[in-house]
Amino acid sequence: MRRSSLGGSSSSLWAPVREEIPEALEGERIDRVISMITGASRSVVASWIVDRTVAIDGRVVDKPSLKVRAGQVLSAPDDDDVTPDVVAPDSTVTPAVIDVDDDVIVVDKAAGEVVHPGAGHAMGTIVQGLLARYPEIATVGEPDRPGVVHRLDKGTSGVFVVARSERAHAALTSQLRDRSVGRRYVTWVWGRPDNDRGVVDAPIARAIRDPTRMSVRDDGKDARTHYVVQQRWSEIGIARLACRLETGRTHQIRVHLEAIHLPVVGDARYGRGRDPLGLDRPALHAAELEFIHPGDGALRSYSSALPADLVALETRLGPPDDQRL
Repeated sequence: MRRSSLGGSSSSLWAPVREEIPEALEGERIDRVISMITGASRSVVASWIVDRTVAIDGRVVDKPSLKVRAGQVLSAPDDDDVTPDVVAPDSTVTPAVIDVDDDVIVVDKAAGEVVHPGAGHAMGTIVQGLLARYPEIATVGEPDRPGVVHRLDKGTSGVFVVARSERAHAALTSQLRDRSVGRRYVTWVWGRPDNDRGVVDAPIARAIRDPTRMSVRDDGKDARTHYVVQQRWSEIGIARLACRLETGRTHQIRVHLEAIHLPVVGDARYGRGRDPLGLDRPALHAAELEFIHPGDGALRSYSSALPADLVALETRLGPPDDQRL
């Protein structure tokens, strides 16, 4: 992102985010565009507009319904530059908690569940369900994503951890930063991998033409994904991979595998229009999680069984070429 302060009549307006509107967003409402680019909630974006901190081509915007045009330059705050909305508990959400103590809450997430509130998901998230059961996490970490140290995409199933105490949040964040958290995923991809194992080491950033997508870019954040082929269905052109993350960039596994021409089965965003094989989400599952417990210093490991839709996928594929599990 290009970052600067606006000049001209808006010289007092500080705008860390400065983006040219891509053709893919032509005609979209400006509040939706800002949400997609910054990750801020629509309510936060509305407050920016009320506070006159959003501009198009240097002119302050006062209507969230304004339609943008390709080529215009959008200026807006960073999500980190404002106090986020307080997240409300939601007792109707019942996350599948597989372990809990004074420091951590380990959750087995179903595909379709959203981890925390964001653009288009103001209510019904896992974090809001956890707040209803463990209200103390409201003061842990960031106010708009209490307790969250890492997350899974809406379409991804599997295991992740939420911090229940400040010491746990600090410890887990530090472990993620130094890449000592073990995160292993299982996925099914279109294609025939050349090698049985490999590493994709390629930086990731928002796509220039469509900021709702991520892509491999030289100016992105560093990202490394290790993979091992577990099974092959050579005649169909599908393989099952185990992936291990060193980093945790948005859509990392999906972007990295698409970049080496192995798009994830069922992935409508990065799958290049391939047959979803009956899935309504990417065939990606967070199968294992390992970290040092912030309370007693012990190494803890958790696993999540394959959900029914991915078991059904393997059944439809039939016997693989070999068994490497």
